[in-house]
Amino acid sequence: QVQLVESGGGLVQAGGSLRLSCVASGRTFSSGAMGWFRQAPGKEREFVARIWRESTTLYADSVKGRFTISRDNAKNTVYLQMNGLKPDDTAVYYCAAKVVVTGTWDYWGQGTQVTVSS
Repeated sequence: QVQLVESGGGLVQAGGSLRLSCVASGRTFSSGAMGWFRQAPGKEREFVARIWRESTTLYADSVKGRFTISRDNAKNTVYLQMNGLKPDDTAVYYCAAKVVVTGTWDYWGQGTQVTVSS
């Protein structure tokens, strides 16, 4: 059974930082991709960042330059370092993984809440 478990969310003031972690169990995704999405209240889930191969990354324009995605294949873990947080970054953040880089997102975590106060 594949599981993705996020951690690291919390409450932070604007301008602060948080580091999210997502540990995958049940299979590895070293040949696929892992990523982060978020969903704010009343809004649709949106893409934040993804990483594939060893270090190829893609970011949403809204977080480019502030967030950094990385992975540790030995630990089957993906991270999201979030700096310069803004109130608009408040959302539930979800980890996702896919077996094939070009495929759909196959697995999702339960989410971790990030709240940024002004």
